[in-house]
Amino acid sequence: MALDTLAVAWAGTTAPGAVETRDHALDQAGKPEAEIWGHGAWLPATSAAFVNGVAAAALDYDTVNIAAVVHSDIVVLPAALAVAQREHASGREFLAALTLGNDIAGKLARTTTAHSGWFYTSIHGVFAAAAASARLLRLSKRQTIDALGIALSSVGGTQQPMAERSLTKRLQSAFAAEAGVRAALLAQRGVSGPTGSIDGQFGLHALYERGDPAAFHNGLGTRYENDGFTFKKFPTCACGHAPTQAALELAAEHAIDPDEITAIRIALTPYAHRLVGAPFAPGPNPQVAAQFSVQYQVASALLRGRLGLAELEEDAVTDPRIAALVARSAVEIRDEPGLNRLLPAEIIVTTARRGAFARKIDRLPGSPEAPLSDADLRQKFADATSRGLRPLDPVARDRLRRRLTDIARLDDVATLFTGLQGDHA
Repeated sequence: MALDTLAVAWAGTTAPGAVETRDHALDQAGKPEAEIWGHGAWLPATSAAFVNGVAAAALDYDTVNIAAVVHSDIVVLPAALAVAQREHASGREFLAALTLGNDIAGKLARTTTAHSGWFYTSIHGVFAAAAASARLLRLSKRQTIDALGIALSSVGGTQQPMAERSLTKRLQSAFAAEAGVRAALLAQRGVSGPTGSIDGQFGLHALYERGDPAAFHNGLGTRYENDGFTFKKFPTCACGHAPTQAALELAAEHAIDPDEITAIRIALTPYAHRLVGAPFAPGPNPQVAAQFSVQYQVASALLRGRLGLAELEEDAVTDPRIAALVARSAVEIRDEPGLNRLLPAEIIVTTARRGAFARKIDRLPGSPEAPLSDADLRQKFADATSRGLRPLDPVARDRLRRRLTDIARLDDVATLFTGLQGDHA
């Protein structure tokens, strides 16, 4: 999972929002404790966690725990790797912290199913980042409780940036990563925090979204949330993946000529419609607009037979041929018993001479029920790491993959990127 997250972050280093936040952090500078991925500069651990967190989230291509509705790795990985480099931790110590953080984020997210509009990745991720950081700092039980209590004061993040297609969407998980690291560092110095950060009178569940603490304790220490993640097939909000897959299958199976299409009907669950069902309008942030528009995603699949990183470029998003297909499409809500948050999804494509073609998808691409192949995952890694601020050539790419795959054997995580694009000896 870390392999996938770091790769998409590598590509995300040049995405809108990632550039500006990195430049801001570099202007502030500070003690060199952790490395900016794909850049090489070193910053304080808190700043590195933030910058790398923005890059990891920018392309919406990261893994997601669908059952918990949380993108935990884009919070936990930037936080854990930053602290691990600061502490010169071993690869095994880093992996233990990463596993702990992802488990906590998933279990916390499972305590509530209200989905009232909070961004679960950030409101639960800040506690996960604090816990992972506390593990790497070797905090005591009391200090760890303090770290979680301090993290409570940084809880935040809503779905409003997604609804408005703003670049802030890319920052929310990074705010959580930064705050989690800071919380652990402050606890290490003796700053106290409340003990009821989750279930207290004014804790997470009381003030943000009602939850059942029993769901957190269920399987704690025996069943981990690190299994069952969905590895994204497309660099967009997961709510649009099923209809995008349906469009790809129809286009390939029936050789549909986009010029022959007279109408496209897309049916989504209520939750999916809330995030990706609004009318497509590129606006000031065309990349974000594309990532959160099922109309764009389906149109790209039908027009080009693909939806990858190249299809997030501004000229691809604003292609007049896309606008023409979008104008023929309509999105409706499918609300019936038995629906989960994202599935099923259905599209019906009507053509001028051959009638209508329909496809319903009830398994999310990249999920444990419909996993990507090893070849797909390798291609995704290669494509992502060949982009960004410092694209990797094939030799450096393979070197990074081997280091990440064998990170448990690494004595010092601070050397993870050392000589990556060296002499290839």
